[in-house]
Amino acid sequence: MAKKIASISNECVACGSCLKVCPLHAISIFKGSLAVIDDSKCVGCGKCQKACPASVIHIVDRKEI
Repeated sequence: MAKKIASISNECVACGSCLKVCPLHAISIFKGSLAVIDDSKCVGCGKCQKACPASVIHIVDRKEI
């Protein structure tokens, strides 16, 4: 089974909803305008994807990014 990771598109509005639900603190807001995933921490649990009001987070196989 391939390991998963979150991927955030450039349409991110940096609302911070994903930050609040990430259990591993793998997400930060870059320059106030884009959420960024720390791929060394992300396990692809999907909590950020469910919390994203803009639907710009997707869980993918690590090899896809």
